[in-house]
Amino acid sequence: MGERGTPRLTARQVIAILSRHGFALAGQSGSHQKWRNASNGKQVIVAQHSAAYFHLEQCAQLLRAAESLPP
Repeated sequence: MGERGTPRLTARQVIAILSRHGFALAGQSGSHQKWRNASNGKQVIVAQHSAAYFHLEQCAQLLRAAESLPP
């Protein structure tokens, strides 16, 4: 949990969500991983930093970019 009880996600949690929705690791450059959905061609870049949390807006941007996830 972040400030004032706002939930935050780690990179590992974001990757788990993407994996459940058909995304697979397509490549990596340093700490940035490229995840791609073969069925719709959408691609998402996730910065894999240990113990770091994505801010709520960053999580929303990642999920919107994925577009295969429900709103």
